[in-house]
Amino acid sequence: MTIAVFLFSLCGAMALGMPIAFALIVCAVALMLWLGVFDTQIIAQNMIVGADSFQLLAIPFFLLAGELMNAGGLSKRIVNFALSLVGHLHGGLGYVAIFASIIMASLSGSAAADTAALASILLPMMRQAGYDTGRSAGLIASGGIIAPIIPPSIGFIVFGVAANLSITKLFLAGVFPGLLIGLSLVIAWFIVCRHDKITVLPRRSGKEKLQATWDGALALLMPIAILGGIRFGIVTPTEAAVVATVYALVVGMFVYRELKPRDLYRVALTAAKTTSAVMLLVAAAVVSAWLITQANIPAELTSLLAPFMDNKTVLLLVIMALVMVVGTALDFTPTVLILTPVLMPVIKQAGIDPIYFGVLFIINNAIGLITPPVGIVLNVVCGVARIPMSLVIKGVWPFLIAQILAMLLLVFFPQLVTVPLAWLSGR
Repeated sequence: MTIAVFLFSLCGAMALGMPIAFALIVCAVALMLWLGVFDTQIIAQNMIVGADSFQLLAIPFFLLAGELMNAGGLSKRIVNFALSLVGHLHGGLGYVAIFASIIMASLSGSAAADTAALASILLPMMRQAGYDTGRSAGLIASGGIIAPIIPPSIGFIVFGVAANLSITKLFLAGVFPGLLIGLSLVIAWFIVCRHDKITVLPRRSGKEKLQATWDGALALLMPIAILGGIRFGIVTPTEAAVVATVYALVVGMFVYRELKPRDLYRVALTAAKTTSAVMLLVAAAVVSAWLITQANIPAELTSLLAPFMDNKTVLLLVIMALVMVVGTALDFTPTVLILTPVLMPVIKQAGIDPIYFGVLFIINNAIGLITPPVGIVLNVVCGVARIPMSLVIKGVWPFLIAQILAMLLLVFFPQLVTVPLAWLSGR
């Protein structure tokens, strides 16, 4: 009955059109009334504690770094670098989108920001070259969701704080799976575009490739500096976020000189708006998480999943299916915040590595960003490209299927996560 109260109050509040952060508070109040422990001080105290985290400081700085990167010309140079390498292939602009998505994912960690930047640059070029608009938009949206998987991932920061896990380990564990998701897109794009009649760009000369590499060198060095600093313990993820922000500011303003002083207010305001929404969600979710624990909902869920507890693979498949269904209706961050306190006790009791599960969980939630009917990243592409949602949904299916298959590969072969993690961690 407690689970029913939890689900009915949360889904009911959202069905009424209430913002998710407030729906979480309504859910918390409903649980309090059901348990007979209603106290407004509990809500206020848990919200303050939820937002008062040093690790969460990484979120505003990485968001700001991403905005500075887009405004300062770093994104444009990354795309030009990718064009110089693979733009001449059949379907080359699609490979450019995937390649650029991977590089930009290692800079900002924001799926929406990366998708908007790539869509604004590449979609006009793909249209002019005769590419199918819906399929091109679907590919760019699918590439954008690599951002929450490859470090610096805002998703891993939120999950790490909610699950009380090492964000550094989560970052390192996400490197190879993120590249695998990118590879799945390459294979899918090769299959769907091989018979298309599209304009092939001329091959760049060696001199032009060197020029594009030199021009984008400072942008390409940024992910190496971030990941290397975290890997060797020079900086924490939060400190790396500050370094990334300063780096993007200096390069954009003083080296590329595309970021003007008048742009700083707009860039900071955009990052601040996104940060405020995320932090309110985190604060509200902590109240719900505390009451979920008090109501013993994880134990009830464990009893429901008891038939699958002896087989880790089957249990993970059931959980991944559950998360995918929830992800069709909820945005990335709320899903992570709501399900993490419910699922983590089950995962620990089943003896599954929490870091490994975290990678699968974040990949699954990232895929939710391109699953209709909500699909936040799909909406971003529609807004930038000014095309109907139906066209993007039709075009995204081959890439959505490829990414789901890549996730299932990780479920059946945990070594694809654990072995690279051990190597990157130096263990």
